[in-house]
Amino acid sequence: MEDSASTEQRADTDAPGATGAEQLHALNPAFIEKVMNAVDAGDKPAVLELIEPLHAADMGDLLGLLRGKQRRKLLDLLGPQLNPEVLPELDEPLRDRVVAAMSNEALAAAVAALETDDSVYLLENLTEQRKTEILNLLPRIERAHVEKGLSYPEDTAGRLMRSELVAVPHYWTVGHTIDYMRSVDDLPDEFYEIFIVDPSFHLVGTVSLSRVARTRRHIAMRDIMESEQTLIPVTMDQEEVAYLFNQYNLISAAVVDENERLVGVITVDDVVDVIGEEAEEDILRLGGVAETDPTDSVVVTTRRRFPWLLVNLITAILASLVIAQFEATIQELVALAVLMPIVASMGGNAGTQTLTVAVRAIATKELNATNAARIILREVFVAGYNGVLFALIMGVAGGWWSDSFAIGAVLAAAMLINLLAAGIAGVLAPLALERLKIDPAMASGVMVTTVTDVVGFLSFLGLASLLLF
Repeated sequence: MEDSASTEQRADTDAPGATGAEQLHALNPAFIEKVMNAVDAGDKPAVLELIEPLHAADMGDLLGLLRGKQRRKLLDLLGPQLNPEVLPELDEPLRDRVVAAMSNEALAAAVAALETDDSVYLLENLTEQRKTEILNLLPRIERAHVEKGLSYPEDTAGRLMRSELVAVPHYWTVGHTIDYMRSVDDLPDEFYEIFIVDPSFHLVGTVSLSRVARTRRHIAMRDIMESEQTLIPVTMDQEEVAYLFNQYNLISAAVVDENERLVGVITVDDVVDVIGEEAEEDILRLGGVAETDPTDSVVVTTRRRFPWLLVNLITAILASLVIAQFEATIQELVALAVLMPIVASMGGNAGTQTLTVAVRAIATKELNATNAARIILREVFVAGYNGVLFALIMGVAGGWWSDSFAIGAVLAAAMLINLLAAGIAGVLAPLALERLKIDPAMASGVMVTTVTDVVGFLSFLGLASLLLF
């Protein structure tokens, strides 16, 4: 039975060492203020006492919450006592600033303590000169693994994989394999399966650790291995890797080079990070925002957002030029100026709905050339049904407000036309960009907005000039 003291300790959510759901509250405002006060006072023992129980991910979040000067001071206070596992938890912009503030010796020690994929993540954005200086400080084997990881293109399986793995020949027994794993010092910190290889290091099968644990020692590994496995080429894009893990419910997967020799392994914890990064990237790009971070300066953030706003300005000017062609029509009937934004706005919202679904479907392989025609037809029907419903609503409302049946009819027709255009553009734009090998999330938004604005104004004012005057 638990005593009251232990129960009371677990109930204290202010304790940074709490686990489970309670650990989610480790970075509460009171705790952060204590850390900031200790850092400002230069009280190293107090700082160590506060942050020592923190999980590496929470420590990474803490570094992101501190101001630049406080962050540098905290890193100076910690020195070599900074847990290396914290560094891979940092978002890329913050990671680069933290790494830049570390000495070569401290960074090399952290790299040597981490697995290959995390080490590559820390070094990939450094200058070639500093990268070489760090690598020269590493032990020979660790250096070879990191250099190999850095040699692969960014955002590929080669950058994502870790070289540390367990591979044994097929004729070994379960007992031999277990004894080997118990005697070797440089096994991976965490792994889920053992790879069975031939003398050329080609993969012939895999055995899960759970199966090894429940098999008698004298059984040969070839008798319990799975011959069917998902092999990931070292140059495969990380998005494709994430798709395979999601599609086939993988825990880990072997990475092979161009000669199909085993060179590394990717585990599900790495893929979870990729899925989060890719989802964040798509959301930011749909909003016209490049990679950003709350710790970025005003100048950096402004520079990243300006180009996309400039593109939107150009498309807005294009829509304005359409309106200018009907200046005389608008002067004759002021009610048109009041009603026309409704048509463009509804088209823009409908287009955004379709676009969001289409981009997501492309990313998850649910929309491709095979079913594109069916999806486009479905979106046409959806847009048509919504168009008819909103045409009726706005036709009646516009006619009643303007006291003109003709204006209501023009508004209804324009609403139907623009919602149809929005539905078609919302699915065709990302498909076209995907065909051109351009990220659909990058430019689809501005294309759809341009279509709905131009078609909305053109249909409404064009029909008005034809039918009302």
